[in-house]
Amino acid sequence: MADTLLPVADARHLVHSTIKPVEAEHIKLRHALGRVIAENSVARVSHPPADLAAMDGYAIRTSDLVSLPTKINIVGESAAGQPWKGKLNSGECIRIFTGAIVPETADAVVIQENTTAENGLVQINRPLIKGKNIRARAQDFYKGEAILKYPHMLNARDIGLLAAMNLPEVKVYRRPRIGVLSTGNEILQPGETISEGQIFSANGPGLCAFIESKGAQAFNLGIVPDNLSKLRDAIKRSGELDMLVSSGGVSVGDHDLVKRAAIEEGLQIYFHKIAMRPGKPLLYGTLKNMPFFGLPGNPVSAMVCAVIFLGPAIAMLSGLPGDAPESLTARLSNDIAANNDREHYIRAVLQRSESGLPTVTSLTNQDSALIKLLSEANALICHAPHAEALSNGSPVRVIPLT
Repeated sequence: MADTLLPVADARHLVHSTIKPVEAEHIKLRHALGRVIAENSVARVSHPPADLAAMDGYAIRTSDLVSLPTKINIVGESAAGQPWKGKLNSGECIRIFTGAIVPETADAVVIQENTTAENGLVQINRPLIKGKNIRARAQDFYKGEAILKYPHMLNARDIGLLAAMNLPEVKVYRRPRIGVLSTGNEILQPGETISEGQIFSANGPGLCAFIESKGAQAFNLGIVPDNLSKLRDAIKRSGELDMLVSSGGVSVGDHDLVKRAAIEEGLQIYFHKIAMRPGKPLLYGTLKNMPFFGLPGNPVSAMVCAVIFLGPAIAMLSGLPGDAPESLTARLSNDIAANNDREHYIRAVLQRSESGLPTVTSLTNQDSALIKLLSEANALICHAPHAEALSNGSPVRVIPLT
């Protein structure tokens, strides 16, 4: 009997329903880049904190500009951080510089280019409306305003905003701790002495890099041979992690022992085998509530599964919604054959266009063991199950690879 394969969307829903965010912690703002805030960020101050001059010039009372040109007495000066103390009376103004506090009773700033100053007087030649060249108090944000709403991953612009809000620390979800376990008798660590029939581990370093690119902490747990006892021991040691990811050993061969070892350690399986290619043997479950992904051993299959499933799962652990990978529409620059019953993620090269849709070219060889072609690809074309053949120029959905 043919395998019953779970559709990708259904598998994603199962992952989504079983993952909860990790705990939150307070950290210094300096270290918050790329972290996800765990509570709304509330401003401790207003910005600007007072009415400030937006230009160099003279702070005036517009009621003094009944007839033009007119001359007004200069009675003081206000600079950023050095405000002038006092109130302007009728017929008075002060010299003011950008960022300085506008004194009480002044209601506009005339820029210096539109004036002539001499002997303690400034001549104003043009009319001015109230509020001109003044940044009003709290026009950006006010004290007590909730500005950045959780969950939100902080970027450099956000860090500057939080600093202006007088928040030296922020509450964020801690970085998830994720272990990566490579399996197989034939696998070696890069740099080790190789013998006939052996290969170097691409999945361990590659998956660790992928995990860290998503903001989590990756722990390379090394390589475990195809031995049930040793696999069980390796799985037992993952108890302090937030997620365990293995590669290899999840198919149906005599040496594919990961599933059995994990079950013997308490794995609750949610699915095994997905209607996708590459990546059909993907295994997912929980080990004492810890998410566990058993990825295929072929490097392309492992990385495609990481993009489609592992990335959103890490986002959920980090406090984010864990939406499907972002995609865009592109136009094919070659033909694609009709698809079978599995969603096909086709390695491709995406080229942006200054006008119109970007173009995408599928790579000729889609063998799931070809690592160089995986590196050359910068996108995955999403070819739906049972989709008809597509010709040059057809629109397709594409997931960019970063």
